[in-house]
Amino acid sequence: MRTEQARSLRDVDAPGRLPEGAVSVTRRRRRPSGEPPPLPRDLRRSGRYWFWLAVGTVIFWLLVLITNGVITSPFERLDTGILRTIERWRTPWLTSLMRGVHALGSDWTVRILAWPAILVPIAFRRFRHTLVFVGSLLLVKSITGALAVLIHRPRPLGVKIIGGWEGFAHPSRPVADLAVVLLGLTYTLVPHGSWRQSAKWVSGLLIGSLGVSRLYLAVDHPTDVVIGVIIGVAVPLVAFRLLTPNDVFPVTFGRGKAAHLDVDGPRGDAIRHALEDQLGIEVSEVRPFGLAGSAGSTPLRIVVDDEADTVLFGKLYAATHLRADRWYKLGRTLLYGRLEDESTFSTVRRLVQYEDYLLRLMQAASVPSAEPYGFVEITPEREYLLVTEFMAGAREIGDLEVDDAMIDEALRVVRTLWDAGLAHRDIKPSNLLVQDGRVILIDVAFGEVRPSPWRQAVDLANMMLTLALRSDAQRVYSRAVLQFTPVEISEAFASTYKITSPSQLRGELRQDSRDLIRDFRRLAPYRAPVSIQRWSVRRIGLWSAVLGGALVTLVLLLGLLSSTRLL
Repeated sequence: MRTEQARSLRDVDAPGRLPEGAVSVTRRRRRPSGEPPPLPRDLRRSGRYWFWLAVGTVIFWLLVLITNGVITSPFERLDTGILRTIERWRTPWLTSLMRGVHALGSDWTVRILAWPAILVPIAFRRFRHTLVFVGSLLLVKSITGALAVLIHRPRPLGVKIIGGWEGFAHPSRPVADLAVVLLGLTYTLVPHGSWRQSAKWVSGLLIGSLGVSRLYLAVDHPTDVVIGVIIGVAVPLVAFRLLTPNDVFPVTFGRGKAAHLDVDGPRGDAIRHALEDQLGIEVSEVRPFGLAGSAGSTPLRIVVDDEADTVLFGKLYAATHLRADRWYKLGRTLLYGRLEDESTFSTVRRLVQYEDYLLRLMQAASVPSAEPYGFVEITPEREYLLVTEFMAGAREIGDLEVDDAMIDEALRVVRTLWDAGLAHRDIKPSNLLVQDGRVILIDVAFGEVRPSPWRQAVDLANMMLTLALRSDAQRVYSRAVLQFTPVEISEAFASTYKITSPSQLRGELRQDSRDLIRDFRRLAPYRAPVSIQRWSVRRIGLWSAVLGGALVTLVLLLGLLSSTRLL
């Protein structure tokens, strides 16, 4: 997992730090009030078109209800004229064909098409797509059902109805149902690009065919079909473009990490403009870097447009990372109690502000870490980019055979953290770099100010385990007692379990044939294990709320699926 990042660090010959004064206040540009941010959320032209069609439809319904249907007279005459014209075109073979096409609007067709749009995204962990689709389907069915009762328009009069129908005519519920399901399939199963455009044309052809068949069979008025199309297309189209934009929630069929965002196209341009306007840094290249070792952000390699082609490191945070952070902390609280300060951040800006603050605090405390250059806003309250020094030429400690000097240097990092009242909380091989013999601690996003003694002890244990993976427990312990007392080391391993170590470190410990935790416990004075299962009234209440909420959600979901005829 570390190979790509380690190789990328070694291969960079350019400097990884900006010269003094390169981040200039005078070269920054303030965004005037009313000017859009570098990367605004956009419905695009077709989305705005369907949105305003939906708004116009709502206004039309309001006028119909206010005037008690008086304004509908011209539309009634137009509908009747069109249906009578179509009636004269009827032939036996065409009638047979239209009855077959009419099956597109059946409950079975909608049910068969809807379930792939629900289950396939779940299989590939694209839960947001499933939720947006189900929500759109429920909303469309609710709108059409409510309007049918409010407007209670009868089936066409003055023409012979030769097809099956149910309920009131306006709006055409089968057309709306087919439209929302086909749009859902398009946005949940078809990747963005030419394939999706083709899928839209096919969907339009099928929706149009159903509409024509219902007019031919005289089960709907033309305005019923038109309004059904507007509802069935506008709701899912606007929902998917606002809630699952392609650059944040792409349709993929791989197992890549959802944390990684695409930095090509509009987002890449927005990052360049934001860095130039907000930090005064002109950039020639922005591309992903070390994705395999990152699960909570999108790491970036940023090349500055200067004579030395300076390389900087960036971490792109988005609202998806904030939600993932909340779920992660809730899960830890449910499983292990409140191990530490597991409070969530209220906004993405707060999240990136905190990491920027911790980086500056680490620098002030002389903890060897990356120099921060600030952060920039990409989309207000949604996306921010943190910029730091790039450790050019550095190697991950897990790729090296560590010697006594390196062990001492790494342990000195923990001692410095302790003395400054800080905890890193994510010490693992990929977060320890060695540059010119100096051990550097990176990725301080999980860091904490004034942590509990338990958390500080776990930091020490994780550092010693990381070092022992590339040497042995006896050697690391003999160097550790030069900077920590045996009692402190004993406390560290009494507080440590596999679950208290980062996932990467746990994985490497499993692959190692030695039981390093047991070896360290044998070397240190005996101390009774520190329990991490912290039960409290709050934890019991959370479990009760989660289980109760899951049960209520299941009952409601079954009821909603039944009401939408998906079961």
